[in-house]
Amino acid sequence: MIFFVTGGSRGIGEAIVRQAACEGHDVAFTYLESEERARRVVQAARGSRPDARCEAYQLDVSSSAAVERVADRVLEDFGGVDVVVCNAGVNKNNLVVSMSDEEWDGVLRTNLTGAFYVCRQFLPTMLAQRFGRIVLVSSLGHAGVSGQANYCASKAGLHGLCATLAKEYGRKGITANLVVPGFFDTDMTRDGMSEANKAFWLQYCPAGRMGELQEVARTATFLAGEGASFINGQALAVNGGLDWAP
Repeated sequence: MIFFVTGGSRGIGEAIVRQAACEGHDVAFTYLESEERARRVVQAARGSRPDARCEAYQLDVSSSAAVERVADRVLEDFGGVDVVVCNAGVNKNNLVVSMSDEEWDGVLRTNLTGAFYVCRQFLPTMLAQRFGRIVLVSSLGHAGVSGQANYCASKAGLHGLCATLAKEYGRKGITANLVVPGFFDTDMTRDGMSEANKAFWLQYCPAGRMGELQEVARTATFLAGEGASFINGQALAVNGGLDWAP
């Protein structure tokens, strides 16, 4: 199968790119800024499977025109796309009373509107082939976290988007599901999560540890595989058993 992964140059997105390539799939992925980092991901994917086809594309998913342009390039380069993984995300933390328009709009446009643009762009291809797998990467924050109203609203919105995609296109051979990661060691959690929240997680998570990136990556590739063909409109939590955040 052919995967398209947004935000694939680091963290969870990188893990999904590498896992998909390792499992024998071709992968196109996007990055926002660091071409060098994206190049390293391509090299790592090809290192795990010498015949892997893995290509990186610079993309700001908050731009509808840019999504259209890159999607057309990917479809031309790969000849199609079977699996779309919407992972690109940012956070700009602040209390609601102090949150600026830019902090609100910037996060919503990337995390939620960007996912909508990507899904909309690839749906015609999936409809034509009567097959598609859409995987949206959410967060425990969809239920609310102090200081992250913009981020939490964007992730909660993904749940509504996923449910709608599942209902609209399930009869066309297309499934849409969410992966809901807990606490993983990524740039976002290192930079955007307070030490108090990290300590809380490690204290109360039933698994007693943070997650390993390969664990969430394998969940994403599972949702794209034959074993998940009758799973549609679902949110799979990968969180060690801790289903809520402070």
